[in-house]
Amino acid sequence: MFADYTSAELTAIFAMQGFAGLILFSVFVLMALGLAIIFGQMGVINMAHGEFMILGAYITYLTSQFFSTSLPSLFDGYFFVAMLLAFLVTAALGALVEWLMIRHLYKRPLDTLLATWGLSLILQQLYRTVFGAREVGVSLPDWLMGSYAITDIIEVPINGIFVMGLTIIITICVYLLMQKSRLGKQTRAVVQNRPMAAAVGINTERVDRYTFALGCGIAGVAGSAFTMVGSTGPTAGQLYIVDTFLVVVFGGASSLLGTVASAFTISQAQSTMEFFLSGSMAKVLTLLIVVGILMLRPQGLFSLKVRR
Repeated sequence: MFADYTSAELTAIFAMQGFAGLILFSVFVLMALGLAIIFGQMGVINMAHGEFMILGAYITYLTSQFFSTSLPSLFDGYFFVAMLLAFLVTAALGALVEWLMIRHLYKRPLDTLLATWGLSLILQQLYRTVFGAREVGVSLPDWLMGSYAITDIIEVPINGIFVMGLTIIITICVYLLMQKSRLGKQTRAVVQNRPMAAAVGINTERVDRYTFALGCGIAGVAGSAFTMVGSTGPTAGQLYIVDTFLVVVFGGASSLLGTVASAFTISQAQSTMEFFLSGSMAKVLTLLIVVGILMLRPQGLFSLKVRR
């Protein structure tokens, strides 16, 4: 497999695929952060999480269209407005879904899986009706175009650097929110012991709603970032949902560090193997390796000690 390449070519290949893996890692982390919060605290298997991501992507697309036609002088900064709108709209939809459907299905994981899978199909058809079946792409500002030449054969796209920087900032913000804020402390209390948290006056139903909304909002931001590296279609979210669940389970539910470490490991493995093997074979090998590790450590790479 490596015999056909020189050492210099292999170094360049691993560097380029490593950076491509970092971009995939960014999407995985943004998707998995929201899913880990929802699954880790509430035990809800949200199969519609990918559709929340695509909603954020479509909002970014609409915002770019609006700025390009109505506010062309402000087009360079449209993405920051789009990212905020994506978070607010997807968080609001998440809160509505939790109130209408999810709150009636707690402690029934199979029912939540089926209900959210049905919701994902409804949202896919809604996107197909409103935006059409064809994929759409956003127009990037000039400052996000081009690439940096690290060597003669290695170039790094600027939009990829921006996505990674955005991922780092959002991860830090989520960590501070969960560790330092009142909502984060209440969320961790509910995770550790829900009856005791309710006994000391924490409104667990409100915490659940805010948590589900937060997880969906982060998925919306992931959709905004996704538009930088891929085109948006009604079913694009389903391409990432399995990998995202894999990241969450492999890293350990409700563990932020585990989510980041798992996303990095899986994205780098897939990106590197896809160059030398087919994409489907790379996914199969990655899945087999992860399953093998989970057989030895079923709680994931990192796990929280939770009182039962």
